[in-house]
Amino acid sequence: MKAPPLTAELRIARAFARAREERRLAIAVYLTVGYPDAAATPALLRAAVDGGADLIELGVPFSDPLADGTTVQRASETALRAGTTLADCVREGAEIAASTDAAVVLMGYTNPFLRYGYARLASTLTAAGIAGAIVVDMPAEESGDLDAAFAARGLVRIDLYAPTTPDERLARLLPAARGFVYCVALTGVTGARAQVGPEAGELVARVRRHTALPVIVGFGISTPEHVRALRGVADGVAVGSAALDVIARAGASERASALRAFVGSLREAGV
Repeated sequence: MKAPPLTAELRIARAFARAREERRLAIAVYLTVGYPDAAATPALLRAAVDGGADLIELGVPFSDPLADGTTVQRASETALRAGTTLADCVREGAEIAASTDAAVVLMGYTNPFLRYGYARLASTLTAAGIAGAIVVDMPAEESGDLDAAFAARGLVRIDLYAPTTPDERLARLLPAARGFVYCVALTGVTGARAQVGPEAGELVARVRRHTALPVIVGFGISTPEHVRALRGVADGVAVGSAALDVIARAGASERASALRAFVGSLREAGV
């Protein structure tokens, strides 16, 4: 008998369960679809998984990525110039979801999802085996339409919480969260940083008072040292700009191997 398809929440739960069983942090890797070119994306996604990524955040290119620093901005510009679309992102996600155990989510901004249509998006993601989306500029208080479309298909929308998020808002919103919680390590945009500030651990502690879901820390996480600093604090880390920087520095024939090695170093640091 054919096994039933995995639900979105089960895909995510299994990713964190594997990490817990191996007594390490889960590794989420963000890659902009279509960067550095469309042909490179499948091999880079596979390299991230082969290097040890438990979750893949598929970056949907957008012309005004207000939460992102120069690395992701430039990657988005490159991908958009090459004509990368939301449909391309879904296609790449479907391939990696079907061929690996990694959980896959889209990460992007409201406009492309709104234009595509929330009901249509939910149907498309379900068919692709993509677990849901992180919508960077959509506050939970304004997400009702997308949440309704996702709930009908069993998909998850992941909220981001920053060090500036008040406890009252955490208490009000976190009980309804699903999948995992994304904690922003700093007040600012994405991009590699020299160190992880104490505000990240303080935020994770405040979040844990209101939910038992796994907690990932992202924004500025870029080295094995950063990952080691978060052992015993978070359940996982999200790395984006640093991964794109590794790709940018490598020659075309070495990009996949360089990314695989980089992700592998992060996974080892999380043990």
